[in-house]
Amino acid sequence: MSTTPPARTDRELDVVLVGASGFVGQLTAAHLAAEAGSARIALAGRSTARLTAVRDELGAAAADWPIIEVDAHDSDGLRALAARTRVVATTVGPYHKLGMPLAAACALRGTHYADLTGEVLFVRRCADMLHEEARRSGARIVNSCGFDSVPSDLAVLLTATAALEAHDGGLTDATLYVRKLRAGFSGGTVDSARQQAIAMAEDPWAKKVLTDPYALSADRDHEPRRRTRSGSGSGSGAASGSSVGAVLGVLTRSAKVARSMVPVSRDASDGHWYGPFVMAPFNTRLVRRSNSLTGWSYGRDLSYREVLDLGSSPTAPLIGTGMAAAMGGVFTAMGSDLLRPVVDRWLPAPGEGPSEQTRRSGRFLVELLASTVTGARYRTVVGAHLDPGYDGTAVMFGQSALALAGDPSLLPDRAGVLTPATGIGAVLAERLRGQGFTVTTERIG
Repeated sequence: MSTTPPARTDRELDVVLVGASGFVGQLTAAHLAAEAGSARIALAGRSTARLTAVRDELGAAAADWPIIEVDAHDSDGLRALAARTRVVATTVGPYHKLGMPLAAACALRGTHYADLTGEVLFVRRCADMLHEEARRSGARIVNSCGFDSVPSDLAVLLTATAALEAHDGGLTDATLYVRKLRAGFSGGTVDSARQQAIAMAEDPWAKKVLTDPYALSADRDHEPRRRTRSGSGSGSGAASGSSVGAVLGVLTRSAKVARSMVPVSRDASDGHWYGPFVMAPFNTRLVRRSNSLTGWSYGRDLSYREVLDLGSSPTAPLIGTGMAAAMGGVFTAMGSDLLRPVVDRWLPAPGEGPSEQTRRSGRFLVELLASTVTGARYRTVVGAHLDPGYDGTAVMFGQSALALAGDPSLLPDRAGVLTPATGIGAVLAERLRGQGFTVTTERIG
């Protein structure tokens, strides 16, 4: 029997795309125009003129889409917008700075919501402030529906589901290997990192959250504990494991300190070098939230980490160490009033993105290798020949919104502040396969 309030079927619209005139917003609008079929779509943002120009570029499929002018700080306008639609999909960030009024409006109105955040602080605030209200209203507030963090979240969900269905038990150790990554550099992502660095430098609460590997858990006080790996920090499924724990250090300390912590290491089984993945500090926390939201259904003792495959070249360890040190240095500089203007000169501004030619060469492939309590081994692969942060994210995001607006019986029976795995689930994997993504799971031992 369903415990989630029934979906809103009396709304004027199915999906409102907020921030549609931004770089990723335009890509998402184009995807919706191509794939939404009979779904009722509207475009929203601060400028009617810019939104109209975007709609005009989309052709006949979008000719009748309504335009909604609204500001991210206009709480009344956002509540009115949320009341008109079944789903809101927003690209307007940095979310910690701009996103809460819209998420709150959706939680209040029982409107499903999707965003692209990779910001620990924003997801934590959503969980603290909106989870119970969204549960009461039936809203699914689904954070991180792009490259942050659909591949990671779905990979663990699909692997855990396959293991349980085969009676192999819950997952224990799981590592996501980023095998291929060719991507453009996002001004919006840079600005999100900038705002988190500033918050961490100025706000003790923000520093506490950003340095807590369990920061996004739905049940922080009852997180399981287990043995630690060699070189890891806190073990038990935190953002731990040697490389992931070090990424957190990289992102929260000076470049000099970070260099001494980088655990770039060689795996003798394949001869490849592995190092920290820049998105691991967020992704590992989000996966832990998925596990805790479902009562640790993936495995009570799941230890999850993410690493970047650096290849087998003799220069690989130097490249990995340099990348990690650069990440730490830039993040530290972003939190400094003195150094921020220096790095801002060469980092892309919000709303900027790579050329179409650069995006066409983009691709990504991640591979999750996991063990279960019975000793079984599983492999899940997620990938696409698309720039992960732009064209790929537009597909993941657009399909997330359409899934939320689709048949509610295909979605998990759950409301509140959720993740792609817990708010949308396996139906998103099926939709991505239909878009040409590779999404496979197999038992390998």
